[in-house]
Amino acid sequence: MLTKFETKSNRVKGLSFHPKRPWILASLHSGVIQLWDYRMGTLIDRFDEHDGPVRGVYFHKTQPLFVSGGDDYKIKVWNYKLRRCLFTLLGHLDYIRTVQFHQEYPWIVSASDDQTIRIWNWQSRNCISVLTGHNHYVMCASFHIKEDLVVSASLDQTVRVWDIGGLRKKTVAPADEILRIPQQMNSDLFGGGDAVVKYVLEGHDRGVNWASFHPTLPLIVSGADDRQVKLWRMNDTKAWEVDTLRGHVNNVSCVMFHARQDIIVSNSEDKSIRVWDMSKRTGVQTFRREHDRFWILSAHPEVNLLAAGHDSGMIVFKLERERPAYAHHQGTLYYVKDRYLRSYDYQSQRDNPLISIRRAGSAASAAGPRSLSYNPAENAVLVNLDAEGGSYELHVLPKDAGAQRGEAASDSKRGAGTSAVFVARNRFAVLDKGSHQILIKNLRNEVTKKCAPPCASTDAIFYAGTGTLLCRSEDRMVLFDVQQRTAMAELSTPFIKYVIWSNDMNLVAMLSKHAIVIANRKLGHACTVHETIRVKSGAWDDCGVFVYTTLNHIKYALPNGDSGIIRTLDTPVYLTKVFGNTVYCLDRDGRNRSIQIDTSEYMFKLSLIQRKYDQVLAMIRGNALCGQSIIAYLQQKGFPEVALHFVKDERTRFNLALECGNIEVALASAQELDDKDTWHKLGVEALRQGNHQIVEFAYQKTKNFERLSFLYLITGNHEKLAKMLKISEMRSDVMGQFHNALYLGNVRERVKILETAGHYPLAYLTAKTHGMEEDAERLAETLTAAGVAVPEVDGLGELMTPPTPILREDNWPLLTVTKGFFEGVLAGEVGGDYAGYGMEEDDGAADAWGADLDIDIGGGREKEEAEE
Repeated sequence: MLTKFETKSNRVKGLSFHPKRPWILASLHSGVIQLWDYRMGTLIDRFDEHDGPVRGVYFHKTQPLFVSGGDDYKIKVWNYKLRRCLFTLLGHLDYIRTVQFHQEYPWIVSASDDQTIRIWNWQSRNCISVLTGHNHYVMCASFHIKEDLVVSASLDQTVRVWDIGGLRKKTVAPADEILRIPQQMNSDLFGGGDAVVKYVLEGHDRGVNWASFHPTLPLIVSGADDRQVKLWRMNDTKAWEVDTLRGHVNNVSCVMFHARQDIIVSNSEDKSIRVWDMSKRTGVQTFRREHDRFWILSAHPEVNLLAAGHDSGMIVFKLERERPAYAHHQGTLYYVKDRYLRSYDYQSQRDNPLISIRRAGSAASAAGPRSLSYNPAENAVLVNLDAEGGSYELHVLPKDAGAQRGEAASDSKRGAGTSAVFVARNRFAVLDKGSHQILIKNLRNEVTKKCAPPCASTDAIFYAGTGTLLCRSEDRMVLFDVQQRTAMAELSTPFIKYVIWSNDMNLVAMLSKHAIVIANRKLGHACTVHETIRVKSGAWDDCGVFVYTTLNHIKYALPNGDSGIIRTLDTPVYLTKVFGNTVYCLDRDGRNRSIQIDTSEYMFKLSLIQRKYDQVLAMIRGNALCGQSIIAYLQQKGFPEVALHFVKDERTRFNLALECGNIEVALASAQELDDKDTWHKLGVEALRQGNHQIVEFAYQKTKNFERLSFLYLITGNHEKLAKMLKISEMRSDVMGQFHNALYLGNVRERVKILETAGHYPLAYLTAKTHGMEEDAERLAETLTAAGVAVPEVDGLGELMTPPTPILREDNWPLLTVTKGFFEGVLAGEVGGDYAGYGMEEDDGAADAWGADLDIDIGGGREKEEAEE
């Protein structure tokens, strides 16, 4: 049993798999219904409206619905998208044991302790038939997948099969209804008609807990409190008991046919799940729990999955591995399918059976070989099996594949031991767990050497080049030299299941359940990639990128730890080879498939890491990539100038341009965005670079008059300062006027401003200090008349004049912004001349500036001088 998912909860009484999504519903004895994603291992939702235990639950095949039935006598139909109960069906008079949707019609069948089975139409929301006949609790009832039949099991020790053909005719095709009015009256008068009992199967000595149909054959299986599982056959006229399967030591609570194999699965209150071979009618496997009785089983309608509910939760499991054993060498894949070792040529896509491989006797070990090791020098194959605690078979392949297929099986060598792998041209290693030794054998299967593994806890060995092995312990991998019998290196890892070497043997990927560890030849750790869902397989491409699959994605991992998704998968596949844009893989049925993938994303990242900038440029020019993740990646890796090339969104372009100091692109984006915050940021960056023309433009755009004035002061632009003074006057901005007059050294203006503002003492002081006697006298008179003391002046004041700028012509020496390799090359594509950007203000704004102002940036100065 391979447990895929497990929950801990109250007792689970009902289970249902979603037909398409990786979801399972579990209804609990506490009254809660849980919706789990068994692939991710997360609880998606919980539905809590029933009073008391919910014993039955079932997903609809196509609609976003499920139905539940509980001990509150209610059947509830829920919409899991809307996350609520749509309606409740009332009619049963006791606990409801099971509920199920019909595959095709809008029907629900329910079984109840009120000794009836009811069929409901969930669209019209009423009961369309009541099946009476059992004389004790009805423990379960279900529709046949194709035919108009219902099977039910009851504590009255019988299993009943009901014919609901009449009901289908009456409700699904009522066109000829008028012709049948006489019969209708008859059946209404004497009961029945819609659904009639077809067979009553008697044979159990105690109450029957479960009965179910075979999906395709005319068979029924039932389980009862007499601890027996019975197999029944039926034809058009009768049904009879075929066999009894004995083995459970307590009540059998649930039993069903496996959808894809000839087996029956049952579970019981004896705390076990049993698997029975249908043809031999014998038990082949038993899985036990310590303390929990099993109550319910459910089989997935499409996939090879089962689920079982017990006293403290539930488990989702598989009976055997579905991963085919395979190994590839150069252009050929060797793999096992249906008892044959086959070869598949990637080039010609020819698929040949080579030799037949014996299977162990019982159906219990129906699982195929675990792994394969191929020796190209001797054309030999080692097949590892799980049977008998681990064994291997050594086959030398025939030279002519098609000629003597099947005969080669006779001269195969066998032996006990786990993970047999070739370590040299004519030697292989096998781990003997009994004696805890690594045995080196020749191709005649004779031991030539023995050595102790490097760790006491070594439980598997993997190939690591000629004469060396990777030995797995619980928490680490050890590189072991068989010749020297020494450990050459070790690396702490999670529990590793598969090891995949790159073609040149320089890199190794070690796959655990939820992580991939990539290391070099000497086991030096390169990176670890973590996944939330299970990693299934992987293969190296020719460039040194590891392509791997999880349950639902093909992904890639680069040796520096970067990883990403290449594409989504509908069903899990096992990668065998990556060649260019094609991924070759085996599916779970052992079929070879090739999937086309887009490698541009990981090739782009790889080229960046390896500094192959010419390839990066080719991809940029080819516009092979786009999307937020690439932009974020380039930013994170320190290539904002490359990211700039991909971005169409102006705000992102602006931020990236600022980040890489590309003021021209930033200006172009700022003009597009045209908001205050953007202009402010542009001004800050332009000032940092010393590009005062753009600073001026940014300040003008944001109408940041104080900063603009200060900029003109430090650049010595008196002319524009005078204009700023005029603008302040028009805006009645007294402080602005005063500052501008102060910057210009215009004393007369300062006095005028102070006088206008009513600051006469200050106006007098200013005039007197700077020797403006006429104004001083006039102001003194005004002060005296107002009865204010005339302030004394010490005469030491000096006129503040604006500094003379060092550079008067153009921008200051610009801050050198380091240009990356790309910016130089891409400059032709992204460059722009900001000197051409004029101030395109609307009329209202122009008035605010003063109609006579012709503010421009870059080149404006020269133009005026030329005019003068």
